[in-house]
Amino acid sequence: MSHAASSPSFGTPVRPGAGGTGRAAGRDAGSRGTGRGTKPRFGFGLVGPRRDRHSVPLDQLEALALPVGDDGMVIGVDAESRPAVLGINRPVPYDITLIGGLWTAQVLALRAAATGARVAVETGRAQAWTALAQAAGGGQPCIALHDVGRVPPQGASAGSPVVVIRDCGMRPPRGRVVSAPWQSVVTLLPYLSPVAPRLLEKSSLVGVQRVSPDEATQIGRIMGLPRHEYEALSTLADGVTLWCTPGDRQFVMTQGTDAETGLLGAARRMD
Repeated sequence: MSHAASSPSFGTPVRPGAGGTGRAAGRDAGSRGTGRGTKPRFGFGLVGPRRDRHSVPLDQLEALALPVGDDGMVIGVDAESRPAVLGINRPVPYDITLIGGLWTAQVLALRAAATGARVAVETGRAQAWTALAQAAGGGQPCIALHDVGRVPPQGASAGSPVVVIRDCGMRPPRGRVVSAPWQSVVTLLPYLSPVAPRLLEKSSLVGVQRVSPDEATQIGRIMGLPRHEYEALSTLADGVTLWCTPGDRQFVMTQGTDAETGLLGAARRMD
């Protein structure tokens, strides 16, 4: 299995006492008082406490490595139980297509909101999203619901990124709000539909959950997947997604937190 970039894209130390020792500071102060002509050194402030340097033996450096190699939201774990991270807030347009279940799309919405993004959900089944929108953000309006075709301009920026989730059925109409800098668009398809090839080809990232063998074969042809990978798509467990970029692929298991499970229930492919 090849490794997908986790965000499917995914200073020089200062010596203690730098800028003068206690003796130097005292000498400058003395020169100002005696008029010896030595130029005062401004801006160094008080001499702080001195502490021993911290060092690590070379053979222990790997122990300092972080388990996550990029910034973004954790979307699950890979086959080696390492965190898989998706950098969804980007300074360039970013389109994601997910052929999968509502549960996974809603987990993505919650985790995107947790990164500080505003989430706009375009959906024809608002009743399925209402409880989530009310619970997210601790009372702050971070997830907003809109009817299909009624998403207003979001005004995304680096300080206020936006994720638009389109839950518009098998044949989603062309959206009024499209991907833009700091505004990513996630399109949810319950199954492979006639519009899927167009969406898959233009997406920067594609997620595929369990599908039928015929759908798996078609997806494998569109995405250029090796046979053992597209044949596995019809046997995936609930919560497992194959995430694909143009150059990499990674199977990821998404497991709900206690709060997510309490709100959304257990992971499931069908709704």
